[in-house]
Amino acid sequence: MVDAHRTFVIVGGGLAGAKAAETLRAEGFTGRVILIGDERDHPYERPPLSKGYLTGSEERDSVFVHEPAWYAQAQVELHLGQTVTSIDRDTRCLHLGDGASVRYDKLLLATGAEPRRLDIPGTDLAGVHHLRRLAHSDRLRQVLASLGRDNGHLVIAGAGWIGLEVAAAARGYGAEVTVIETEETPLLRVIGPELGQLFTDLHREHGVRFHFGARLTEITGQDGMVLSARTDDGEEHPAHDVLAAIGAAPRTALAEAAGLALADRAEGGGIAVDAALRTSDPDIFAAGDVASFPVSGWGATLATDRVRVEHWANALNGGPAAARAMLGKDVVYDRIPYFFSDQYDLGMEYSGWAPPGSYDQVVVRGDAGKREFCAFWLKDRRVLAGMNVNVWDVTEDIQRLIRSGARQDLDALADPGVPLGSLPA
Repeated sequence: MVDAHRTFVIVGGGLAGAKAAETLRAEGFTGRVILIGDERDHPYERPPLSKGYLTGSEERDSVFVHEPAWYAQAQVELHLGQTVTSIDRDTRCLHLGDGASVRYDKLLLATGAEPRRLDIPGTDLAGVHHLRRLAHSDRLRQVLASLGRDNGHLVIAGAGWIGLEVAAAARGYGAEVTVIETEETPLLRVIGPELGQLFTDLHREHGVRFHFGARLTEITGQDGMVLSARTDDGEEHPAHDVLAAIGAAPRTALAEAAGLALADRAEGGGIAVDAALRTSDPDIFAAGDVASFPVSGWGATLATDRVRVEHWANALNGGPAAARAMLGKDVVYDRIPYFFSDQYDLGMEYSGWAPPGSYDQVVVRGDAGKREFCAFWLKDRRVLAGMNVNVWDVTEDIQRLIRSGARQDLDALADPGVPLGSLPA
């Protein structure tokens, strides 16, 4: 039976919020658990939106964190399609978009991120898309199938993970694809120029056209439909649909209006939390894409004091960690960032944090030409990050090297004959 004297509220209907609710019950919390989400769908995982569900290899129901009946069975009160308009920290009360109010004893903000918008003429046309929510993926899946049937053209603004995964999905349907990217390679801000060319070659082999060093400046149309996309160097690309994949911004408006401390934009922004995912208000916590947490427990010296991670593993692990902290348990959230991607026959996993400028060399272990290798980003011979491409069951070893901060023998690190587990840590 639920004890109504204590109420824990979760704002955000994604993976972090759903796993936090699950953890509260698993840890024996008997008070009210209220989960508020501004989408009408039950909480779901986001990776399939640009991977399996978008490509058609997975069914829609596979994206949901729990079966719909689970919430009632676990006595988790769902408020779907509902917005939170403000937080009154003095009275510990949330004000909702329908005029109702909800009191809380502890509050978790798992509000996630939202796609950045193209600020150019033509974005009001019917064929301009973003990909963040399940409804976006529903629509884009139909669009890609239609483009494939009609030999249609998709222009993608941005060659990050979302842009490349959608490009691969679109080619799978048979659509023509052009990717416009301001940098000289894909994924430059994540893996640097050393490995970016690998993804250029991969996609070109599958028929994707790239236009590097250019910015989308206008989307032209007729009768409300997209006709072409123009760039700042005077080029015009035929297009029936355009996807804006230029990144995401943390949804911090609610926290900011409530006076909670935010992280510096130079460090990715987001809601600043401590190692227990607690905000500047001791009764409010944050997890998932919106949370900026301190870097601790990693051996190498990083170029930042805190990070904000927009990936599945951070939501999967951050939600439960925040739930335990809400219950008063000792929590130190020091997970090493991890994400994965599937594009055509290339599968990869990446652990760590090593944007350009933070490392002094890259070591490749294996055959990059055959796309079967590991790559390591190092500073002072200490591993900051590692990526395994079509090589499996090595994530634990890579993360051990990152966490240890031990100086590595570069020849041994590059030698596939030397087991990763035998390297110093």
